[in-house]
Amino acid sequence: MLKPLAERLRPQTLDEYIGQTHLVGEGRILRRMIDTGNVASFILWGPPGVGKTTLARIIANATKSEFHTLSAVTSGVKDVRDVIAQCRKESRSMFSAGRPILFIDEIHRFSKSQQDSLLGAVEDGTVTLIGATTENPSFEVIRPLLSRAQVYTLEPLNEEDLNHLLDHAVTKDEILSKREVKIEETAALFRYSGGDARKLLNILDLLEQSTPAGEPIVINDRVVTERLQRNPQAYDKGGEMHYDIISAFIKSIRGSDPDAAIYWLARMIAGGEDPEFIARRLVIVAAEDIGLANPNALLLANATYDAIMKIGMPEGRIPLAECTIYLATSAKSNSAYKAIAAAMAEVERSGNLPVPLHLRNAPTSLMKKLGYGEGYKYAHDYPGNFVRQQFLPDAIQNVKLWTPCSNQAEDVMTARQKSRWG
Repeated sequence: MLKPLAERLRPQTLDEYIGQTHLVGEGRILRRMIDTGNVASFILWGPPGVGKTTLARIIANATKSEFHTLSAVTSGVKDVRDVIAQCRKESRSMFSAGRPILFIDEIHRFSKSQQDSLLGAVEDGTVTLIGATTENPSFEVIRPLLSRAQVYTLEPLNEEDLNHLLDHAVTKDEILSKREVKIEETAALFRYSGGDARKLLNILDLLEQSTPAGEPIVINDRVVTERLQRNPQAYDKGGEMHYDIISAFIKSIRGSDPDAAIYWLARMIAGGEDPEFIARRLVIVAAEDIGLANPNALLLANATYDAIMKIGMPEGRIPLAECTIYLATSAKSNSAYKAIAAAMAEVERSGNLPVPLHLRNAPTSLMKKLGYGEGYKYAHDYPGNFVRQQFLPDAIQNVKLWTPCSNQAEDVMTARQKSRWG
């Protein structure tokens, strides 16, 4: 049986790999690891179809390391321990060129106990861990594991990368290279691909299979759009459609379109999507996109999550729908989201600045003698429960990190803060 185009063209070496030059280009960190054979544990964070699994396999092949894979969806703690035990045997073998590599796909789905079970083997060098995730590791991976594995961000393929991939497919694939291919326009092809190499190759596969033998395969905006509309994909809760539809769902809520939001919700429910996943995304949207404009949104989203866990499906569709419509029609603000991003950037820039003495805790007499806590003004001792004093470190005492959005709730907050701080 003929393999899909994406599998037929899966790169085997770094020279065949397309994209992510900030990591694999000449002199870049992952290429240096491969060239020296000294591969440290790391986590690859990026959207689907940008080469996370492929990159892990290339590294294993290049360093001649034993390669083990686990899926966080199907593996438990016992599976982790079993593969680590196998790696211990391999690392002691005289025939092993490098440390065994353990690749964990969707590592963000590992529970805390599963992630804990990796720590010892990563710490003592029994395995080199390569994790792959589409979710922010800061939120989904435990801190001890993050401290042992660097995080590298993979980006969607840009237009140059997609052009390179298209040319490679047309000239090198065992099927496409034997057929006449007319590339007239690529805008629709690249738009539907969305920076995802697998999507682009799947679309090419569709165009090839739907074009009769002997006729040229025409690639232009009209043909691509017509073929894709004529061949709708079933919802795949473990694949591309999972990410496309949840993206449309979130963007519809953010864009205050309840009809579109409830439609995409129905698509997910009909496709068998995990209702807990949907509820988690609603909690995130409530915090990120509604935020301070309507803090009750986060309360309702949390209540929806609790309701789903208690009643399950199919009844769970009702609180999901209620929350979806409420969030879509609510006032929007991303000021909290932007504020924490700005604060994290400031921490990265300025480092570990000392806490001002008057804000420090002084539990011992020595600390009191050193001035810890001296000069602190207790806000409740002053009119209106407010008194001016410095709360940021000296080096950034005047920095502004929260910029309120214009909405009824934040207008009140802004006025209150102006009356306090001027």
